[in-house]
Amino acid sequence: MKKFSILLIAVLISGITYGQFHIGPQIGYTSSKLSYKSSDINAGLKNNMLIGVFMRIGKKIYVQPEVNYMTQGSVFKFPTLGSTSVFEQDVSLKSIQIPLSLGWQFLDLKVVKLRLYGGVTANFIVNKTITPSGTAPKEYLVPNDFKDIQWQYQTGFGIDILMFAIDVKYYGGINNILDFKYDSGSKTLTGGSNVFEVTLGWKLL
Repeated sequence: MKKFSILLIAVLISGITYGQFHIGPQIGYTSSKLSYKSSDINAGLKNNMLIGVFMRIGKKIYVQPEVNYMTQGSVFKFPTLGSTSVFEQDVSLKSIQIPLSLGWQFLDLKVVKLRLYGGVTANFIVNKTITPSGTAPKEYLVPNDFKDIQWQYQTGFGIDILMFAIDVKYYGGINNILDFKYDSGSKTLTGGSNVFEVTLGWKLL
């Protein structure tokens, strides 16, 4: 966290000193899923919102750090042994999301500008909530099965229209966020978080 913060501060100072600089708030929609491999546990998508602030440093080639507050997660379904019922756990992970992107503005029509970018993201999970429903099996998810930090890669496409910035991004997990042992410890469920995100930002400067 300390090294990541120092990198963001260095990028910000160099951008203000030598390049074009924008800053502003943003809101967004996210659709997330905790991906994993398992034949006996299923998981579905969850849709949520985010709010944050972005900075853009540079013009044709630019760097964009962000700080967002977001929620991600999935609904896990466990077959209950000895019956046809299904035990569900609604997993919600509230996070401070810090993406750092390197972008290319490949088209400038004055009013409309188009961008491509990619980068890395650090997710610091600040709250883990698991809401169960149905008859619980012997083994099920608990908050400690989820790690506190996840790293992701990201890629996206952006459109600037006057002072507004519209971005469509995909985040993929680099490290596992889930480590769940079940079936008396003989099986391990691991996986990362995949997120589809659409944001609307407003360049105040």
